[in-house]
Amino acid sequence: MKVGGDLHAKGGLNGRLLHKEAASLLITPKQAVVLTRNDRRAPTVGSCVADAVAADRSAALADARARDYLRKADPVMAKLIDTRPDFRPRAWLEQLPPLDAFGTLVFQVIGQQLSVSATRTILSRLQQQFGGQLPSPAELLAADPQVLRASGLSGRKGATLRALAERFVDGRMSDEALSRMPDAEVEAALTEVPGIGTWTARGFLLVALDRPDVFLSGDLALRRTIQRVYGFDHTPTEDEIAQLAERWRPHRSLAVSYLFASEFEA
Repeated sequence: MKVGGDLHAKGGLNGRLLHKEAASLLITPKQAVVLTRNDRRAPTVGSCVADAVAADRSAALADARARDYLRKADPVMAKLIDTRPDFRPRAWLEQLPPLDAFGTLVFQVIGQQLSVSATRTILSRLQQQFGGQLPSPAELLAADPQVLRASGLSGRKGATLRALAERFVDGRMSDEALSRMPDAEVEAALTEVPGIGTWTARGFLLVALDRPDVFLSGDLALRRTIQRVYGFDHTPTEDEIAQLAERWRPHRSLAVSYLFASEFEA
């Protein structure tokens, strides 16, 4: 199973890693996005717990409403939801280091066209090269490109990460700015970077920004999952799945999570 990516705009969205049930994070990714890699000071345990509890309650309320909406809008989706009463779509992030905006992009660029196990191996090697943590944009720019190659990154992916790092260092991109942008603006800003396409940009919206209505067009694994779940006699086209996904608005992100869960959690 390939993780997928933008090298030729096909592939799956991080399969088993992305949708395996696990305990929730102490600090949610949405909170982590405001902690830049240039500020490595650890928050206090008390503040983390308080913030996490408040965020979990808010997320649970929103998630319940979204599930109810999807259940009413789509009888097939209703079956997926009802068989997973304790499903937490973002629990899989426990298996990754805390990710800010740049770290999320590092993770996603590494995962383009690779299996989940290969992605995790390279991510771990990269952390080892930088003292056990993912590099900040400035640290990545200062590093010899051979360091990235030694971690298992191709020259093309290394160049993409350096182009992203330059934008974070010179201020063209930042955690705060990206978090304030509408989805379309985030996608436009990211796809200006060589090596970043729609798949990676929308994955960033899902993972880093926790946006509720993101659909992964071009994801072959998603198309095959929809074929199985909805009983298509062929791999559905982009137009067919886009039409199907219209009934999930404005909660397409959660619908996608349920679909991948049905595919990979067994």
